[in-house]
Amino acid sequence: MKRLVKLMSLALVLTMIVGMVSACGSKKDDNVAEGKLIVIRCWNDEFAKRMRDHLPDYKVKNKDNALEGGTYKGYTIKFIQVDNKDNAYQNALDEALGKQSSKKGNELLDMFLSEADYAAKYVQADATADVKGVVGLTDADLANQYQYTKDAVTDDKGVLKGVSWQACPGGLIYNREIAKAVLGSDDPAEVQKAVADWDTFTATAQKMKEAGYAMLSGYDDTYRVFSNNVTTKWVVDGKINVDANIMKWVEQTKEFTEKGYNQGSTLWAAEWEKGFYKDGGVFCYFGPAWLIDFCMKCDQAGSVGIDGGWGITEGPMGFFWGGTWMHAATGTDNADIVKEIMLAMTCNETILKDIVTKDNDFANHKPAMEAMVNSDYSSKILGGMNPLGIYCNGASKIKLDCITTYDQGCNEKFQAAMHDYFNGNFATYEEAYAKFEKDIYEIYPALKPKN
Repeated sequence: MKRLVKLMSLALVLTMIVGMVSACGSKKDDNVAEGKLIVIRCWNDEFAKRMRDHLPDYKVKNKDNALEGGTYKGYTIKFIQVDNKDNAYQNALDEALGKQSSKKGNELLDMFLSEADYAAKYVQADATADVKGVVGLTDADLANQYQYTKDAVTDDKGVLKGVSWQACPGGLIYNREIAKAVLGSDDPAEVQKAVADWDTFTATAQKMKEAGYAMLSGYDDTYRVFSNNVTTKWVVDGKINVDANIMKWVEQTKEFTEKGYNQGSTLWAAEWEKGFYKDGGVFCYFGPAWLIDFCMKCDQAGSVGIDGGWGITEGPMGFFWGGTWMHAATGTDNADIVKEIMLAMTCNETILKDIVTKDNDFANHKPAMEAMVNSDYSSKILGGMNPLGIYCNGASKIKLDCITTYDQGCNEKFQAAMHDYFNGNFATYEEAYAKFEKDIYEIYPALKPKN
């Protein structure tokens, strides 16, 4: 019995020690003066790296891990990173925003990031602050930004709820060696003639097939080109609506799959990435600057990009893909320093040009990008080509008349259901559509069938 009591006493002591250690760990920001901590939520290290590499006066704790934060103008920057997978980032962010009104001082969330697929959700939320009225940015500050990047984060009342350092117009990224082998030239103007519209694009796909290549890697490669050019919204009068351009994607992708014009892959799968390598046999991908720089394995041996093997041209239609927006959280006690960061990272021409030069991003500053079209800027990945003229042309044409808060769910569930149609798991489109409806009503139960 005495031994048991001793063991219980020891366990109690250990529990108290663990509790004290945990408490110390949870108060690791206690050495930061109240009101001097800037808390930023994110899903990856992209923005943290942009601050580390381009924001003057920002000093990082660890140059090899930007997410460890640093100091800026007397404030401590703290990043809270949660991965996007399985909606984990949004779930954690929603929880933090939901508790914001009960927090104070250094416990408050000051900034958070969103991406294009779900930015509208936060734009319409009261938890996201007015960039002008609360943070203090002015129309003059924002005058040089591409209009669509502001439209994307403007709520139904006309209130701007975010800003971005990047714009993401896309182009058709093609394999130069395959272009020379099949089309006789890898010159962007000549390649454009072979992909100028969808009928010509399909004819070129047949030529690629005959030469032993795939025009595309998979089902999703043209999806955003079509979906960015819709003329109606996913939801109309509370009912699901499939735009004519979305149906064109279904019809084209079914044809391309049956005729072997693609390799039957899905976005981000290992099979989809095979075309990034010289022996992958894929002629083209559609994407913006970040896809080339972040995703196409251009620093890896055997990749197309490592030797400058990609080129870029306009393709059949203009489109955009993605983008990251900075938001101020309602209730932040540091709106002044949030303004400083937003102003520097999205409005400072010198910083934005530096981002383009060093990171091969496309910056959200129209005059700066137009000036760099005729500069000596070039991309090694694109064989020394300056792609900014193509991006500028695309960015000026982007319109967001049809975005809704339902877009992420509708796009993802529709594509997933159609994958099963393309690969033969469903015999008809109608069967695949029924699966889509079932899935989408589980996410958005208030929606009604289209008929």
